[in-house]
Amino acid sequence: MLNINRQYEAFLDKMNEITILVPKKLDHEKKKFTLEINQGIEPLFIIEKVDIDTHMKYVCKLTSELHFGKTYMVIDEQGHKTDLQVGAVIRSIEFDEKFAYGGSDLGVDYTKERITCKVWAPTATHLKLRLYRQNEQEFETYDMARDENGTWLIILEGDYEGYFYTYLACINLMWNEVVDPYAKAVSINGKFGVIIDEQKVSVSKVDLPIFNNKTDAIIYEAHIRDLSMHDNSGLIHKGKYDAWLENETKNSHGDTTGISYLKELGVTHIELLPVNDFEEVDEYKPLATYNWGYNPVHFFAPEGSYSQNPEDPYKRIIELKSLIQNLHKQGLRVILDVVFNHVYSKENSSFEKLLPGYYFRHDVNGMASNGTGVGNDLASERFMVRKYIVDCVMYWMKEYDVDGFRFDLMGIHDVVTMNEVEKAVLALKKDAILLGEGWDLNTPLPIEQKTIIQNAHKVPNISFFNDQFRDVIKGSTFSLHDTGFVYENMDKFEQTKQLISGSPTIFESPGQSINYVESHDNHTMWDRFLFLSETEKKEIKQARHRLATSIVLLSQGVPFIHAGQEFYRTKNGVENSYNSPDHINCLNWNDRSTYKDNVEYIKGLIALRKRHGGFRFATRQLIEKHLIFTSHQQLLSYHLNDVGAYGPWEEIYVIHHTQLNQVYDLKLPGSGGWLKIVSPTKTFIDSPLLVKKEIKITEIGTYVFCKN
Repeated sequence: MLNINRQYEAFLDKMNEITILVPKKLDHEKKKFTLEINQGIEPLFIIEKVDIDTHMKYVCKLTSELHFGKTYMVIDEQGHKTDLQVGAVIRSIEFDEKFAYGGSDLGVDYTKERITCKVWAPTATHLKLRLYRQNEQEFETYDMARDENGTWLIILEGDYEGYFYTYLACINLMWNEVVDPYAKAVSINGKFGVIIDEQKVSVSKVDLPIFNNKTDAIIYEAHIRDLSMHDNSGLIHKGKYDAWLENETKNSHGDTTGISYLKELGVTHIELLPVNDFEEVDEYKPLATYNWGYNPVHFFAPEGSYSQNPEDPYKRIIELKSLIQNLHKQGLRVILDVVFNHVYSKENSSFEKLLPGYYFRHDVNGMASNGTGVGNDLASERFMVRKYIVDCVMYWMKEYDVDGFRFDLMGIHDVVTMNEVEKAVLALKKDAILLGEGWDLNTPLPIEQKTIIQNAHKVPNISFFNDQFRDVIKGSTFSLHDTGFVYENMDKFEQTKQLISGSPTIFESPGQSINYVESHDNHTMWDRFLFLSETEKKEIKQARHRLATSIVLLSQGVPFIHAGQEFYRTKNGVENSYNSPDHINCLNWNDRSTYKDNVEYIKGLIALRKRHGGFRFATRQLIEKHLIFTSHQQLLSYHLNDVGAYGPWEEIYVIHHTQLNQVYDLKLPGSGGWLKIVSPTKTFIDSPLLVKKEIKITEIGTYVFCKN
């Protein structure tokens, strides 16, 4: 290892350009530089000199081709040497093309006879594999050989099952110990990768029938730990994956809880907040702190704090796979919330240690961009970042048998990457669902390349959280005093009609619109309504809350419900509960019983949506053909006409009433024979009530009528 006293620094910033930074106190007019190369000396031609505060920057032309993985020395006119560090060149198109590696063998391949380890680190001058005997004191280190396209390879004969492992990478004369970014199993708290026999973590898979249309989905967002932590959950394995294996559980009031409750509710997809290994929960003391999981560290390995034994790398994998298959047994599909937009700590990440500066976006000044708000943005547009994202989702599809992905801050990603993800995922499971947050964030990616709502037409098979739906129906997330449609804001009347119609002015198809009014982020809707009006009676607030959820469930598009929304979930006013204690975040299973009538009402609306395809058309053309809005002053109503081919009723009439103490008299269209199947507080799908053609609308809420 060279011992260099860097009086000045030199960086390879382009394939043919070197940037040299000289402190002003060492600078003078006759500054010259040469490069040691191929046992000789080559002059560097200064093409630009720039004053940058405390340093002078020299940009020098390079005439010879350099080979990555070697150490070169820059020498000034006084004979002072410095090593040529790999700089911004790694973010060039030329670098990306030169070192693009398309193989499927990164990571560790284990058999009882040998292990094969491969890692991508094109600028490293040396790379070693370190094997630990499951403790930090006993280890052996092996040199790896440089292989194709910037990869490094080693094959070791012998059985290394259960060994911990890391890589040692020398880059810019600095050694870093790093966990394999492709590690499928990790030690407690993710300090080491672990070599496992993947045949020992196989779990029998449950085949589900093909899911025909995305608009048939009803998504329910839940957190692994929240499901079971409440004292009255009736679940034994509190905060653990295994709580999701407990069937037929009830609270002390005799009402279903846990996975039995989810099945009974009638939703189709469970969207799980992140389950890959994340930071800020100590796996030795997993219940001492709480986190949603948006602090990703190891993307291929499951989180250990949810495991019964986080020190056993096999255990957490089997537990999570079993959880998914138990949901499949109940007919419930699983969507994983994935966080490829950032890492917990850029400087400490495996990405930065293996190739500094490559995996993350930088602005024009070379500073790391921060569109995510957490200090770093992954650069999905680069070949090996894109490959990593695709490889990772494919692994979760193949090994864990998941049914879709929710992409956190998807607007950070470029549309090419997301289309590559979609192509790979749907090739494995053609009814998988991909959705994400399409917010336009301040990251240095051209707007036309961002996977944002305004570019939805560029990713037609990917769905977006419809923030207009959220803010128009309940009021703006960013202003507690902004009232939405359900709070009698008639300025949002026409926009609500567009949203109910599948948002055709925003999306290519209704399946792209994820309709929601509440998620893990921000205030729960119930807490918001408590803030909005302290004087309004609780029963009226509940009516407005129920109305908002009914609009979600009966609108064209894909409905999304936050866990506990159906029983007025509260977080005691906490807006951002990402690290709040369990008593704030857990599902309150007492409320499930206290507000059982509301749970039954939401259950009925879910059953109604599933019963009749008129509420979930797959195309814009079918909506335009069958959905007709009617005019009754400030009463929002619409007619689903000639829909007998899609369910048991030929005609459906829906009314959403928002005004307190406002009564409407109206006539249902056509001849008589109308039946009421939904009132503001009850559903009568299996025992509809015959009504007259002339009806009176009095209460805040949703009314649905049908006839054959």
